[in-house]
Amino acid sequence: MPMPTEERVSQLVAGLVERRGFDLEGVSISAAGTAHAKVKVTVDSDEAAPLNAVADLSSEISEILDEAGDFGETPYLLEVTTPGIDRPLTELRHWRRARGRKVKVTLRSGAQSPEEKAKPRFEARVGVATEEQVALVLGGKRNPHRVTVPLADIEFAVVQVEFSPPGAAELELAGGVPPGRPQPGAQELPETDEVDEVDEEDEVEAVEDEAAVSDSPTEGIVE
Repeated sequence: MPMPTEERVSQLVAGLVERRGFDLEGVSISAAGTAHAKVKVTVDSDEAAPLNAVADLSSEISEILDEAGDFGETPYLLEVTTPGIDRPLTELRHWRRARGRKVKVTLRSGAQSPEEKAKPRFEARVGVATEEQVALVLGGKRNPHRVTVPLADIEFAVVQVEFSPPGAAELELAGGVPPGRPQPGAQELPETDEVDEVDEEDEVEAVEDEAAVSDSPTEGIVE
């Protein structure tokens, strides 16, 4: 039996994900070079997701997939995860959740740059975002000042790792960090598979014992 498509899995789990207070950010399925299919479901929410909430969601998604039977006899490994720090900001909700964070921005060709030297690529701190534009704080700690950039002018943007907290004036101009979201700054590390090397991202795994591997073991990860 062929494996279900990513679109099919998205349709199966979308309702549950929404009811549990999450946004479904993506589904990926891979099987090349492994004994099992790997199903990765990425979810996000306005506040940092509690470990037990994502673990519970992982178990419920596993039940839905098993009941649907789309994988047939093919064993699969389910990974439920939140986006890593390197997730591109492509939706308005991404920008709103990234308020207060430093990002690297790449403008579209021909867009007017707010950067002092008119560079098309620059770093800034995310401020308040609306449907059409986002406030960005330039100048860092020394000379923080706020500008506004149309979202349509931004080709690519991704949050940056920070090892020291931002300046008070810089963060104030950005509007602070949304309630429940992690603070930028000290001891922050990029996404990693090892929980003891992560500050604001924790990991919880729920994998059935090896005797049940053929019955679709489930792994739940909070990153």
